[in-house]
Amino acid sequence: MLDNIKTRVIKEANYIVDNKSTIRKCADIFKVSKSTVHNDLSKRLNKIDISLYKKVRNIIEINKEQRHIRGGIATKEKYREIRNEKKQKKETKL
Repeated sequence: MLDNIKTRVIKEANYIVDNKSTIRKCADIFKVSKSTVHNDLSKRLNKIDISLYKKVRNIIEINKEQRHIRGGIATKEKYREIRNEKKQKKETKL
C-alpha cells in the first residue's frame, strides 16, 4: 500500500475518532468520496492499525443506530422551513 494512502487512512480514522464524525462528514473534510472513506476505514485500516480500526467501527455502529433519528430531524426541519417561507410570502402579500 502506498504511503500517501496509509497516511490518508490514518488521518481519516483519527478525525472520526476525535470528532465522533460520520463517514459523510469525513469525506467532505478530506475531499474524497464517501465510498473511498468507507473502503479506507473498513478494508485498509484493519491492515494498518487494528486498535484504531476497532474504535472507528464502534463509532460507525453508533452512527448507524442513530441515522434514522437524524433523518427524521432533518425532515422535520425541512418542512418547518417550508412552512415559514409560505407564512412569510403570505404576510408580504397582505
